[in-house]
Amino acid sequence: MRRLFSTFAPGAPGVGLLLLRLACATVLLAHAGAALQRAQGFFGVALQVPAAVLGVLLVAGLWTPVAAILAALDALAVGFSIPAGYRFWLLPAVVAAALALLGPGAWSLDAKLFGWKRVEIDGSVNI
Repeated sequence: MRRLFSTFAPGAPGVGLLLLRLACATVLLAHAGAALQRAQGFFGVALQVPAAVLGVLLVAGLWTPVAAILAALDALAVGFSIPAGYRFWLLPAVVAAALALLGPGAWSLDAKLFGWKRVEIDGSVNI
């Protein structure tokens, strides 16, 4: 999984990536929540569950590159399925694509699970 990330940016860039993840996830979760309230039947609900799951993964920063690519595809699919919807959904799709390319940042579960580890080796040798 480490090969999917170039780095886990700390400091201000990491905060910027956290804000991007939260913004993209907010759009996905708000749309999924509103659509679930209107949805009728199994297929109406089944189409919105992936968007909600992707939003939760982006908030947590878990499997960020994969979740972001799927979120971008979901945003494009929703945007082009609604007349003139691409005007709104193009920005979340671009933000999700940028997240897929940049990675999750230091404040994510990906950084905790797959980030660089510090190993301290004791200098004493007992032979």
